[in-house]
Amino acid sequence: MKASNFVCLFNCNNVDSTVNTDYVQTICRVYSCNALSMCCCFTGSQGQSLWPMMAEIEHPNQQGVCRMIGYCILVLCLVPQITWATVSYKQGDPVTLYVNKVGPYHNPQETYHYYTLPVCRPKEVHHKSLSLGEVLDGDRMAESLYEIKFRENTEKKLLCQLTLTEKEVDQLREAIEELYYFEFVLDDIPIWGFVGYMEESGFLPHSHKVGLWTHLDFNIEYNGNSVIFANVSVKDSKPVPLEEGGAGHGAVGTGGGLALSFSYSVHWFESPLNHARRAERLRDYSFFPKTLEIHWLSIINSLVLVVLLLGFVIIILMRVLKNDFARYNVEEEGGCDDLDQGDNGWKIIHTDVFRFPPYKSLLCAVLGVGAQFLTLATGIIVMALLGMFNVHRHGAINSAAIMLYALTSCVSGYCSCSFYTQIHGQRWVWNIILTSSLFSAPLFLTWSVVNSVHWWSGSTQALPASTVLLLLGAWVLVGFPLTVIGGIVGKNRAGNFQAPCRTRNIARQIPTQPWYKHTAVHMSIGGFLPFSAISVELYYIFATVWGREHYTLYGILLCVFAILLSVGACISVALTYFLLSGEDYRWWWRSVLSTGSTGLFIFVYSVFYYRNRSSMSGLVQSAEFFGYSLLTALVFSLMLGTVSFWASLVFIRYIYRSLKMD
Repeated sequence: MKASNFVCLFNCNNVDSTVNTDYVQTICRVYSCNALSMCCCFTGSQGQSLWPMMAEIEHPNQQGVCRMIGYCILVLCLVPQITWATVSYKQGDPVTLYVNKVGPYHNPQETYHYYTLPVCRPKEVHHKSLSLGEVLDGDRMAESLYEIKFRENTEKKLLCQLTLTEKEVDQLREAIEELYYFEFVLDDIPIWGFVGYMEESGFLPHSHKVGLWTHLDFNIEYNGNSVIFANVSVKDSKPVPLEEGGAGHGAVGTGGGLALSFSYSVHWFESPLNHARRAERLRDYSFFPKTLEIHWLSIINSLVLVVLLLGFVIIILMRVLKNDFARYNVEEEGGCDDLDQGDNGWKIIHTDVFRFPPYKSLLCAVLGVGAQFLTLATGIIVMALLGMFNVHRHGAINSAAIMLYALTSCVSGYCSCSFYTQIHGQRWVWNIILTSSLFSAPLFLTWSVVNSVHWWSGSTQALPASTVLLLLGAWVLVGFPLTVIGGIVGKNRAGNFQAPCRTRNIARQIPTQPWYKHTAVHMSIGGFLPFSAISVELYYIFATVWGREHYTLYGILLCVFAILLSVGACISVALTYFLLSGEDYRWWWRSVLSTGSTGLFIFVYSVFYYRNRSSMSGLVQSAEFFGYSLLTALVFSLMLGTVSFWASLVFIRYIYRSLKMD
């Protein structure tokens, strides 16, 4: 198709400010509106419709193509920008400083807009156009009154003068006592600093001092014509004391309030780092506590543990199976009767071991969604290893995760419906609906509760209506249709189950099992061992997700991910063998639950982390932490349950295929 016959996809004059419009503007510039026309408007501040609206098209045979293009463009809006152009400045060019958010130092997810505090602000606040990932990350960037020019120093320039009421002074005091920090953004570089100063000293008499920083020193590093790094300092200024009850040591205004003058200075320094390496400078900066460090020794210890565990299980199982095969394959009269008296009775249940389990649709949905998250996690790690996530781009991983979740929905539909058809499932439509909602329904419920708490507190983590509609549109127009398409393809391409043994019509009675073969014991063993293999790395992941660290050890993360899957598969095979040896053929759900219980251990660890390894507190942060920790535990349970099941199925097919059946 030539460019002249292409489509004008977007109304560029009506795009929500919270949506990344780079792709939209590029397409509108490249392709001119011609005989074909389609307009896609995102929900804006006035409540315009999100849904694509097709106008009349002169070429009806191209309607399907245009509709598909519209859906693909919606997905492209979710794609994180992989390449970032270098912003070049000339001396004297204005460098825009955006104010972003404030919040308690120890509650990373409890953030509020900077202008919720009584500070200097322009008469009309203009917000920056943000990407989806930035909105999900709680960013709400707005233009500030700071005037910064490239490579031009400024000394104690007046920003504004304010007269604060008693209520506003109390608001600032409360923010300072809760250790509020602020975040500015200059050329995609975050700048952090504390709102004020607090000092506690003495017991008798007790001294409690609270002060507000009214002067900020910006130190900006540059190389050539680009900005490399920026931070803020208050070491050469003194805080203005704020007394209890709204009084202070500043000048008293005409209305009896506290009159304050805010000022700032700007100093430029040349840096040896070029623009391509400026991320290194940000990683070396330590406004927040540094908890990440190279921990190869811990990874090596986990790797040695896994190798020993795998070797132990493989050697023991091979020796036991070798003896079983030698005994079971002896051809003699009455051999089958003797088998009932043997120590290892897994052969005598060969007519029941492939008996299909109850709740087949739910089992297949678990396997499908687990396969989807395995694909998503692998994709995220590979993208990170390829350097696709820039630390200067807020929320890039969030955007990538949403994009991959929508696109990998076809994997869940295919795996679920294909296996459901193999085990003679009839209600495949219900299976597709269950697969699509198995994770999305708990996610929506959790998000509704957490977002309501954020909305009630006025936090910037509360998503605006336009972003909610955009995410809903991505699931309705991309995620769910791909699940249906994958399910239909899986149903049509599903083969036979390929069971090595025929199944009896009447189920065999299962003998009484000892206590150590019960489901709870298997779940404890199967969940604890994979958790112990990742427990060290889990701390660093929590410090990244629930802190402000930039995780960069993706090579180690890939190793740990492989270790986790290997241990889960190995433990599942061992537990399945012990289960079958007790003449218990109910391995289907047991294999999923045994290793899938790792999610329970991860949630218990999250409670431990919250109480003993962090300083988080308050309703807002607690709701965010425990809500999404539950979802994280669910994701791990689905992934490991899927790996565990397929490992057990391959093992069972192998041992029964190796027997000589009469």
